[in-house]
Amino acid sequence: MFDLPEDTKALRDTALDFARERIAPHALRWDEERHFPVDVFREAAGLGMAGLYVREESGGSGLTRLDAAVVFEALARGCPTISAFLSIHNMVAWMIDRWGGEAQRTQWLPPLLTMEKIASYCLTEPGSGSDAVALATRAKRDNEGYVMDGVKQFISGAGASDLYLTMARTGGPGADGVSALLVPKEAPGLSFGANEKKMGWNAQPTRQVIFEATRVPSEALLGEEGQGFRYAMAGLDGGRLNIAACSLGGAQAALDIALDYVKTRRAFGKAISDFQATQFRLADMATELEVARTFLWRACTKLDEKAPDATLFCAMAKRHVTDVGHRVADEALQLLGGYGYLADYGIEKIVRDLRVHRILEGTNEIMRVIIARQLLAR
Repeated sequence: MFDLPEDTKALRDTALDFARERIAPHALRWDEERHFPVDVFREAAGLGMAGLYVREESGGSGLTRLDAAVVFEALARGCPTISAFLSIHNMVAWMIDRWGGEAQRTQWLPPLLTMEKIASYCLTEPGSGSDAVALATRAKRDNEGYVMDGVKQFISGAGASDLYLTMARTGGPGADGVSALLVPKEAPGLSFGANEKKMGWNAQPTRQVIFEATRVPSEALLGEEGQGFRYAMAGLDGGRLNIAACSLGGAQAALDIALDYVKTRRAFGKAISDFQATQFRLADMATELEVARTFLWRACTKLDEKAPDATLFCAMAKRHVTDVGHRVADEALQLLGGYGYLADYGIEKIVRDLRVHRILEGTNEIMRVIIARQLLAR
């Protein structure tokens, strides 16, 4: 694939317009004030961006993973934090559409697709980050449903979201003992930790989600008992593509700022864009982004086609694109010198936001483990 279909280009243009008009002008203020712009998310939902790959018969947009990646990249040019949270919400909506029963889809998808209700994804725990299968949150079944105890860590949207798709242990140790449960915010015994003070991603809250004898009905079970970890890993394949796309968008925005700057900033009697050292750096940054973008599109196509090596390509794309995105944003900051370090220019925020992309959805070290294992198993 060397170019996008015309329909996908139209989607990209719509998302870019929305990012320029409704996100970018406010991104620095949202970051400074730690403001979660629910109203803007609902506007994006009105354009079909809250259920990008939810099936059309379920009320979603019915798009491909490639379409979604292009949309998230475009939105991230306005603010990677906003785009990244929207990708998490999309993942939860897709998982409900994919594995939920008719009653769950009827109850949850209409408000999620308008973002009248907002969703968070709860997998990570204080003692099980990369070793996700070691999760200890337990959901014990009784005659009335499930009683949940445990703590989830680093949960985006926690406290603000209305629904928490939670991986909990309903059986014995190992992956086969994990199930997925849909926990509403008003569930008795559910509470939240303090809003974490973070390096970046300040426009979305991050808290612990705490279950203390939290009771949910049997109908909260998503799909089948013991299948939750499989659902979680399937969700993460797409999540890794999405976060890679957010890195691309943020890095592209940083490069655009740098390009404008070097044309106007003068040193030693001429624009610094006239120096060959500057030109070489810009050329390398643009090339790295284009290579990363092309590979991301290939990985998206693998997932859309359900290729046997889709998980491998998703891990490769996540590792490579998030590394490139952060590196390019950092290089853009360097081109602005001291001005790049100032908040007013926007690049230091992008660098802060993109740094976490190399950690979440599976650290880039874990991506290397996944890649190596699949290569060695051939």
